[in-house]
Amino acid sequence: MLRKIRITLATVMFIGITWLFLDFTGTAYHLVGWTPKIQFLEAVLAGSVLIVVGLTVLTLIFGRIYCSVICPLGIMMDIFGWLGKKAKKNRYSFSKEMKWLRYPMLVVLIVAHMAGVAVLVQLLAPYSTFGLIATNLLQPVYQAGNNVLATIAEHFDSYAFYHSEIWLRSVASLVIALVMLIVIVVLAWRNGRTWCNTICPVGTLLSLISRFSFLKIRFDADKCRNCSLCSKNCKAACIDYKTHTVDASRCVVCGNCIESCKFGALSYARKTSRTSITSQTSETSNTSKTNTKNDGRRAFLISSALLTTAALAQQKDKMMDGGLAEIADKVAPERQTPLTPPGSLSAQNMAHNCTGCQLCISQCPNQVLRPSDDWLHLMQPVMSYERGYCRPECNRCSEVCPAGAIKPIKPEDKASTQIGHAVWIKKNCIVLTDDVECGNCARHCPVGAIEMVPSNPDDEESPYVPAVNEARCIGCGACEYLCPARPFSAIYVEGHEVHKEV
Repeated sequence: MLRKIRITLATVMFIGITWLFLDFTGTAYHLVGWTPKIQFLEAVLAGSVLIVVGLTVLTLIFGRIYCSVICPLGIMMDIFGWLGKKAKKNRYSFSKEMKWLRYPMLVVLIVAHMAGVAVLVQLLAPYSTFGLIATNLLQPVYQAGNNVLATIAEHFDSYAFYHSEIWLRSVASLVIALVMLIVIVVLAWRNGRTWCNTICPVGTLLSLISRFSFLKIRFDADKCRNCSLCSKNCKAACIDYKTHTVDASRCVVCGNCIESCKFGALSYARKTSRTSITSQTSETSNTSKTNTKNDGRRAFLISSALLTTAALAQQKDKMMDGGLAEIADKVAPERQTPLTPPGSLSAQNMAHNCTGCQLCISQCPNQVLRPSDDWLHLMQPVMSYERGYCRPECNRCSEVCPAGAIKPIKPEDKASTQIGHAVWIKKNCIVLTDDVECGNCARHCPVGAIEMVPSNPDDEESPYVPAVNEARCIGCGACEYLCPARPFSAIYVEGHEVHKEV
């Protein structure tokens, strides 16, 4: 029963959070937008005390069920491990805890976060690693499948699906995602939970709590026949059948050992005395029935606790519309200061809190966000306007960010938040180079920060060129995106280190 409940809850969580990363229509967020909010590291960074306390209490009661039910990377490793088990049964064995590796990795994460070395945090954080893989490798496949269905639907005059453009956001992120996937597949296929119990800092932190959990996998030495099936089916390599001990710090309460034991020597229970064990041995049939009932109760408690935690993370949904048609052949300008999304407050806040999970990037309806190629802030979102602009009424990225890197911001507040300012490049402007009238940038500026003025102040008949009111500009990028100059826009947005109110 324990294993079945674990698989059911993990399946629901994995499908939900994967769909959230793959979906480009905004539908998934309104149904499963709470799933990133209950990820442990992201809740810590976001200051979500209620979620952190809830997950801590959950671990103190049930053990490390977070790693096998809530963490998408852990669930993905279980899938690859299961496929490896199909190839070769009973392939695991007990190994001692690698304290020399797992605790230094936790220290590395903490120091990297404090020092602002984002790339180390992103490579070690389990949720961000999964997000990196889902956004760069799985979403294009999902979009390709959608486009096939859209083509078929059009043939029958149906608009149930619409085409989605597949484009490469970052070569560096794609390569890193592929390497991480290969490493995780190999480790999970061969050794199950090696990544979780030796590298993952979240798993290490939860292991310190799970040592004191109320419910644990426990041996009944009188029933054990030392057949070693429990150890051979333990993907966490934490069961030593010779000494009848289970390392609770590494156990993820998957239930595989209980199912594989043919003698009922293992149970998921609180600590019992030697006398009670002896008494239970003499009444085998009654104990079996009682254990079955208790397993059902415990499974119910686990599912209830997880659903409660999920409910606490839910927030009110908001609707918004989609992006604009693409204007091709744009080349990104070299910005001295990168643009960070409204709500991120500053480049420092983004660098300090962002785990590079890519969720905001995959959810951006206007294709404005993409992973940074700067090695110090690798995979963190930056803005660029070759494919769209940051519409004032859109706040999707601030809604989905689970780590507090992009704070929730209302559309009316976003319209008065200055993330940068427009800069006119005279040599690129077609008014002067091609001797034509334009004014696109002034017509489409949503805040009226651009006006057309004579290029020669002393001649009212001279060609009119844009003049930017930097104090009024919010840096949305409408001018840059809609500028007809190619390949470089005649007007582009320079970012601000610290966002301002206008």
